[in-house]
Amino acid sequence: MINCNSFVNMASIGDFDPLNASIPATKVEITVSCRNLLDRDTFSKSDPICVLYTQGIGNKEWREFGRTEVIDNTLNPEFVRKFILDYFFEERQNLRFDLYDVDSKSANLSKHDFLGQAFCTLGEVVGSLGSRMEKPLVGIPGKKCGTIICKAEELGNCRESVMMQFCGNKLDKKDFFGKSDPFLVFYRSNEDGTFTICHKTEVVKNTLNPVWQAFKIPVRALCNGDYDRTIKIECYDWDRDGSHDFIGEFSTSYRELSRGQSQFNVYEVVNPKKKGKKKKYLNSGTVTLLSFLVDIEVTFLDYIKGGTQINFTVAIDFTASNGNPAQPTSLHYMSPYQMNAYAMALKAVGEIIQDYDSDKMFPALGFGAKLPPDGRVSHEFALNGNPQNPYCTGIDGVMEAYYQSLKSVCLYGPTNFSPVINHVARYAASVKDGSQYFILLIITDGVISDMAQTKESIVNASCLPMSIIIVGVGPAEFDAMIELDGDEVRISSRGRYAERDIVQFVPFRDYIDRTGNHILSMARLAKDVLAEIPDQFLSYMRTRGIKPSPAPPPYTPPGHPLQSPIGHPLNTPPGHPLQTQI
Repeated sequence: MINCNSFVNMASIGDFDPLNASIPATKVEITVSCRNLLDRDTFSKSDPICVLYTQGIGNKEWREFGRTEVIDNTLNPEFVRKFILDYFFEERQNLRFDLYDVDSKSANLSKHDFLGQAFCTLGEVVGSLGSRMEKPLVGIPGKKCGTIICKAEELGNCRESVMMQFCGNKLDKKDFFGKSDPFLVFYRSNEDGTFTICHKTEVVKNTLNPVWQAFKIPVRALCNGDYDRTIKIECYDWDRDGSHDFIGEFSTSYRELSRGQSQFNVYEVVNPKKKGKKKKYLNSGTVTLLSFLVDIEVTFLDYIKGGTQINFTVAIDFTASNGNPAQPTSLHYMSPYQMNAYAMALKAVGEIIQDYDSDKMFPALGFGAKLPPDGRVSHEFALNGNPQNPYCTGIDGVMEAYYQSLKSVCLYGPTNFSPVINHVARYAASVKDGSQYFILLIITDGVISDMAQTKESIVNASCLPMSIIIVGVGPAEFDAMIELDGDEVRISSRGRYAERDIVQFVPFRDYIDRTGNHILSMARLAKDVLAEIPDQFLSYMRTRGIKPSPAPPPYTPPGHPLQSPIGHPLNTPPGHPLQTQI
């Protein structure tokens, strides 16, 4: 584990602004080892090195990220040098590991023997059981190149938050007619001697002995993980016109505060101007620390590492307003040259989520179509034509089922969302122990016909382990969708408010890259629609008091007496096959 202090100079953490709460990406440490590498040396074994490449989103160019050390004379290296990567759940972060047998001092890789390579995403490593991924090395035709093992570890030494409470005593009276209205402002000091604001308390009206409410702040916001760094606290008297009067200031550090309530944590509030003018000036009152509690923040990755599965369901809009799929003007038109907006949205979001789902089996549903053979209208049909088992293999399987169903069903209407939401909610309701979390992706072209029922379904689902992503395609006005996305106003139905915000809506047209670069459009779309998922996930787990399961025990090599076959359950809840009459 890396000491917090070593984070201090990293830009992403240094730029952290707690008032806007744009918490930087988690850092993930990747450890690499290999088994049964090719032997390229005549008189001894290979001397392997591992080189990591990452890929740019737009141009797909591979860039060297870093190299491990060289380990002499082994086919089973355990590399000590780690790769530390910024981790974003909402992005597809492609990685490539190349192995070489180092034969000389040259840094030029073409001068060394290539031993094989492996491709994966960072999400795949993190989403593997125990965050440990094993893959065969490939790249030399006709040869078995051995395997690579990548282990991900979240660098979590700076995950503490601290809950503190302060009170003031005999603060200076600043108001002519009443007492003062005091509040505190906290600043953390930076390496260059400047100060950055990191917290403001509320104003306590008309008192010289205020007790401020307890507040919670990440330790990295307070001191960047450096326990001895100065924390400056200023005390002001609030004025309505914003010209707050300065009462005084004092300094402390995280280490000092961590002693908790004691004589060490009673601070004299000093006004330097007054001190300079008045010989007998002692202070402008005191501020006392009443309580100090450290809390370790658990993260989305803690749950994934502990085995929580993300179950992904897709629902596609087959209503007639999409236009006849045989016509190029239709949103469902299958051009031989490029994917339609439905396929792009599905692939963009699905390719990232599939890394967190161990069995890669995804239920795919359609709504708003007439089905063969009798033409009855369904708002909850299996894209693969099998209502007993609507699961498709991987995102490619979902794409294939979508294309096939376009050939067999007849686009109709109306646009009802509640049946597919209730479909996923039935599953989510049966697994409330934190072992599974459900994400429903609805791709639609427009106005909802069953708005009241949809709102009720969302309010009901807001207390279940599920999130709903809605991608709007086409030129329609999506006002109703913005209402469902509870960012501005929490959604309600019949006087009941949603327990938490579980809907994220984005219009696909905002992501069409002007240069026609679809890869970039898809990356931007996935980034925005998935950015809220970790927080929605954590809000469910926290309100239920569900802690992450411990990660599985470390891997035991084959042949060891403790070795047991590792299996994982399918992501089907109890009572499967699907017992829904579709």
